[in-house]
Amino acid sequence: MKQRLGALGLLGLLTACQPEHPVEAVHATPAPAVAPPPVSDVQASRIALQAQFVDEALGVAILPLPGFTLRRDFRRDYLATDDWKAFAEPDSRGKAVAALVLDGSNEITAAELRLGVSDDPDAVAACLKVSDSALPSPRDEIRIDGQPFQHFRASDAAMSHYLTVDAYRAVRQQRCYAIDLLVVGTRPEVYDPPRTPPFDTATAQARLREALGAIRFVK
Repeated sequence: MKQRLGALGLLGLLTACQPEHPVEAVHATPAPAVAPPPVSDVQASRIALQAQFVDEALGVAILPLPGFTLRRDFRRDYLATDDWKAFAEPDSRGKAVAALVLDGSNEITAAELRLGVSDDPDAVAACLKVSDSALPSPRDEIRIDGQPFQHFRASDAAMSHYLTVDAYRAVRQQRCYAIDLLVVGTRPEVYDPPRTPPFDTATAQARLREALGAIRFVK
């Protein structure tokens, strides 16, 4: 199970930090193939002042988000590995950039948004490839902060453990950008006595989709 999982976290924001692109619009319709123009220096500076996380070299920022904790790595007690993207191949190379972990996440149920990036030529070439673990659901094109991403859903399960992923992939500036919405855990009924999860899967997935609205591209 550890190996399989390893192939495998806005209400109340100040007005200044509200997403410019509504969260509902992220999933509303497929995005055009053409990316928007580069962000101006003035706009990038304004975003940086609002953000809780900025990586200017990679051109990404994350706005403050109530109910989530920012982490700068993917190392967790409740997740199997710290791969730079969900369902990464064993020899895939990339960087864990940042994560938004839903408050209350524990070994029973955990949820987080992960942002990983790779400039490895092989990773970039395979960036938009759908994982072998993808569910038989339509692959679509979604905008995140105005940027077009390929989206697919995937899952994994073994014994009493499970993982569900909404995966978003894009090639920008010769890099592969991977955003994953992960819900992972252990079925609470296997414990004696049964454990109570901090939130149900549907609630976690809804909150993670909201978290997409905190992502900003600054170049």
